[in-house]
Amino acid sequence: MINKQIASAADAVADVFDGATVMIGGFGEAGSPVELIHALIDQGARGLTVVSNNAGSGEVGLAALIKNERVAKIVCSYPRTANSTVFPELYHSGRIELELVPQGTLAERIRAAGAGIPAFYTASAVGTPLAEGKESRTFDGREYILERALKADFALIKGKTGDRHGNILYNKTARNFGPIMAMASANAIVQVEQVVDAGTIDPEVVVSPGIFVQRVVEIAEPAHESALVAAGEVYP
Repeated sequence: MINKQIASAADAVADVFDGATVMIGGFGEAGSPVELIHALIDQGARGLTVVSNNAGSGEVGLAALIKNERVAKIVCSYPRTANSTVFPELYHSGRIELELVPQGTLAERIRAAGAGIPAFYTASAVGTPLAEGKESRTFDGREYILERALKADFALIKGKTGDRHGNILYNKTARNFGPIMAMASANAIVQVEQVVDAGTIDPEVVVSPGIFVQRVVEIAEPAHESALVAAGEVYP
């Protein structure tokens, strides 16, 4: 079987191209692949469309990617959080586009792409500005709007343990969007704290099977976004 282990975060993101759609895992800090995001900043790709739960915190990780004006558009549910200062400034000055998506709809749009479902109907956002311009239908007397699946060229994901074949385990709720983003992307790149030999992980507990993962990179001591923000760190 293919050995999917990559030597470094830089090598793992080397072919992300200008204008690519990139999914980035994480629910706030939990599951945020800080090292992969920083490697992407160093790599230099621009005009990206990013799909993520939020728009980052402080001036590290996703917020740093946005601050360096590498992101043309973000598709997310929470563009502004307690420590979100970068995104609001760029958004209000017209330097980044926002597609706001209810969180459950965001998760289902990503899951649908991974399952080969091009679109689905949901009652979320009916009667709000988020429904404008979208097809609607009535089922059993209730109105629903059509939402299209979200797929990506790349996904940057943080796991806990992986093997060389790309089978991945996560750390509790840090798995959040990771498994469905792996399925919805053409190239799922996963950073893990430890890469183990093939056969070490019990197949019964694998969360993301290797068939959905293209690259695995070992980051033995990953940074924690909250610690970086609290310390006032800025990247690069």
